[in-house]
Amino acid sequence: MAVKPISIREMEKQSDDIFETVVVMSKRAKQITQNRSMEQAMKEAEEFDMGALDELPPEPKEDYEEETKPTTQAMNEFMDGDLKWQTLPEPEEDN
Repeated sequence: MAVKPISIREMEKQSDDIFETVVVMSKRAKQITQNRSMEQAMKEAEEFDMGALDELPPEPKEDYEEETKPTTQAMNEFMDGDLKWQTLPEPEEDN
C-alpha cells in the first residue's frame, strides 16, 4: 500500500512544528521496523532448533503476506492521534 498525500494543515493539527512531525513519524517507522525484525528473528529461532544429526528444515514456502509499510503505518498512527511524544528540554551549556 502506497503512502497517500497528506495535507500540511492536517499535520499541523497534531503538531505546530513540521520538522517535529517528520521526526516523530520517522522514529515511529524505525520502531515498527525494529519490532518486525525482532519478531521475525524470534520466530526463526524457535523454528530452527537443530541438533547435530537433525535434517535441514525444508525451504520456506511462498507464503508472502502483504504488510502495511512502516512509514505508512507511522503516518496513519500520527494522523489518527495515536502517537504520544514529549520534547526534552535543551541541556544548558556550561561557560
